[in-house]
Amino acid sequence: MLLGAALPGLAQRQAVLRQIDLPHPYYFREMYLPQLTSGPSSLAWSPDSRELVYSMAGSLWRQEIRSGIARQLSESVSYDYQPDWSADGRWIVYSSYRHDALELWLLDTTSGQSQPLLQNGAVNLEPRFSPDGRRLLFVSSLLNGHFHIFVGDFSAGKLTNVQRLTGEHKSDLPRYYYSAVDHEISPVWSRDGREILFISNRNHIYGTGGFWRMPAEPGAQASEIHYEETNWRARPDLSPDGSRLVYGSYVGRSWHNLWVLPAHGGDAFAITFGDWDQVNPRWSPDGQRIAFITNRDGNTALAIVAIPGGAIQRLTVTERRYLHEPGHLHILLSDAQGQPAAARLSVIDSAGLFHAPQDAWIHADDGFDRKERAFEAHYFHALGEATLDVPAGGVQLEVMRGFEGPLQRRAIQVSAGQTAEVHVTADEGAWGVPAPGHWISADVHVHMNYGGVYRNTPTHLLLQAQAENLNVVESLIVNKEQRFPDIAFNGLQLDPASRADTLIVHGQEYHTSYWGHLGLLRLSGGIILPGYVGYPNTAASSLFPSNADVADIAHGRGALVGYVHPFDDPPHPFDSGEKLTDELPVDVALGKVDYMEIVGFSDHRATADVWYRLLNLGWRIPAAGGTDAMANFASLRGPVGMNRVYAQLPDRHLSQDSFVEALRHGHTFATNGPLLGFTLGGMQPGEAVHLQRAQHAHFVARLRSIVPLEHLDLVCNGRVVRSLLHSPAARGDYTGEVTLGQSGWCLLRAWSEGARYPILDKYPYATTSPVYVQVDGSLLRSPGDAAYFVAWIDRVTEATTAYPDWNNATEKAHVLAQLAAARAIYSKMR
Repeated sequence: MLLGAALPGLAQRQAVLRQIDLPHPYYFREMYLPQLTSGPSSLAWSPDSRELVYSMAGSLWRQEIRSGIARQLSESVSYDYQPDWSADGRWIVYSSYRHDALELWLLDTTSGQSQPLLQNGAVNLEPRFSPDGRRLLFVSSLLNGHFHIFVGDFSAGKLTNVQRLTGEHKSDLPRYYYSAVDHEISPVWSRDGREILFISNRNHIYGTGGFWRMPAEPGAQASEIHYEETNWRARPDLSPDGSRLVYGSYVGRSWHNLWVLPAHGGDAFAITFGDWDQVNPRWSPDGQRIAFITNRDGNTALAIVAIPGGAIQRLTVTERRYLHEPGHLHILLSDAQGQPAAARLSVIDSAGLFHAPQDAWIHADDGFDRKERAFEAHYFHALGEATLDVPAGGVQLEVMRGFEGPLQRRAIQVSAGQTAEVHVTADEGAWGVPAPGHWISADVHVHMNYGGVYRNTPTHLLLQAQAENLNVVESLIVNKEQRFPDIAFNGLQLDPASRADTLIVHGQEYHTSYWGHLGLLRLSGGIILPGYVGYPNTAASSLFPSNADVADIAHGRGALVGYVHPFDDPPHPFDSGEKLTDELPVDVALGKVDYMEIVGFSDHRATADVWYRLLNLGWRIPAAGGTDAMANFASLRGPVGMNRVYAQLPDRHLSQDSFVEALRHGHTFATNGPLLGFTLGGMQPGEAVHLQRAQHAHFVARLRSIVPLEHLDLVCNGRVVRSLLHSPAARGDYTGEVTLGQSGWCLLRAWSEGARYPILDKYPYATTSPVYVQVDGSLLRSPGDAAYFVAWIDRVTEATTAYPDWNNATEKAHVLAQLAAARAIYSKMR
């Protein structure tokens, strides 16, 4: 198998805020870290309960609760979040994202000037003044990249004597999504300033933890007063009299609402209700209201609930008053026929800061090359037009619409108080798929909602798909801990929001981290529950049903079953010390797998390495592409359609069935940017070349790419038989002859070693599904690959045999029998 090694000096993507050492960053990054949004996010009350200060569009703003006017407080080369207002009204402390860190800054409300308060190069979050204003709590990653609570003395605008309150404790619990090291987050002072309350996952396997209370002194003993899972969103706040705690929780539901709990523990009750998030609560100093953030209408907004009473007031922003008068940018988007078009847009000012319309959903990349830009890339989607405020001066506009045309850049000068208008033809310079036939693009792995900042709907998901020039979105219902955020769409399949050229289809991701995750497309009869197995300390701790059993249920309901985001690293089954539990080769042997995400939220080359071995044993497995896009996230590794599959349909009629059948038969190529065309002996991917004897076959390879690529390879039976590029290229047409001496398969693959903007993935990659080859009726044999999977199943069998938490012996015997049956099939191939 050929796996490319990275070359020195090439662009490399690295995670945003690399100081944080936690697994699965797509959880804590979105659900805990502050996000750049066009609407309000974190907030705090003024001491007189008449105003709010909050973060919006990367700046701090203040607004009287009886007014619609928002006044800008901060303006710098940073993104500012999480303000807290001192009791004397003099100071506002906040977390400022600059210089690749989140530092604490201080705003003097009398002078309007900001100054650094704490600069340690770490991620410093959630600052809270003590009631007397003499101390400051905050969360920091300073110790080993883990979240712990710190405190410092505050006086005259200075922070001194900073100490860590909570200790570093490594748990031996079997945590999968969370670090082995306990974290402590979201601290709040008791009203007498002697104690703190906070959230910690100490003693818990899942989630962000329970509610703890401790004296506000380093090393003091803490005790848990309440536990329920809140998915990083609790952010508790105490009532002014110190008797009650308000916080965000989804307990028993799929969306976060506000709950109230006795300050020393007890039973909670809800004070807000709705199938949307209501989070980040802050109790007014007069005790009469709780302000919070809601995404009821999709984007973030301010709301206030009366206590007692329950009436909710939306605090709208009717006017934004800037520190300096901005200019205005009006962007008109059309297609080649002059009709309104959708596209992905990015607007950056001369300081490198991003700007968006006041109602746009801002999305941020989760990694970037520091040599390329000061901050990660941000973007928004628009249809027809977009109007936004920008600082006076030069701005750069980027417009992108899928992979069938170039990234367009425009440099624009904007004057204060004036509107600059720019018209962009979104598909200018577009090219098509460089292969004959009618091709459509699909993302087979999208989650419409998954605990993100925004509240997504099929209508908005349709906009996201259109802006990315995507024809099919497979929106997979999935759990996040106990929640199924899109359960309301269970059993719907084709959504009414779909259009003739853009389909939104509801399916399921079966979310079992032990056996591997499955995509279930065109699943009728509703999702398969409980949706996961192998969750210790739950009623789903058993490893039954296996993925093979789930595949049988799904196939019985008409579904296509695929393995999604398979491998971040190549498995090493011959290493007896490597624990393997992935069921993929078992299910392939048992005939359960209809496709694989070769391009997805995994390493494409590592996944292809395993795929090639399976193909070498005669299994016909089509290539698919799925982003695993959390489409309501503000921060994600790429938009809907970043990893996609192109499928060749028999005609121009797009339907759920026509796409699924094209995928089933392998008339596809998967990509995160490059477009491929490939025929071998006149046959396209998914088809077979039948030869009476070994002979030469003519191939045609075509490439069209939004970025230059270093490799375009013809791969046969797992080996590169022809390298078609001798220097980086973005397009080309190539023909030649290749000797087909034995049965097997060939495919076309394109890739580069390092990151290439605007592809928001680790590296560009595309692959066709195979063209299959049969010479003289012989079977393809690969004893080495068969031995590889025998060893793989042996590792899985060892782990599964030792697994302690089965419901009964019958389940265990059933699953072990499936493993043995698959092993026997591979053993005969050795």
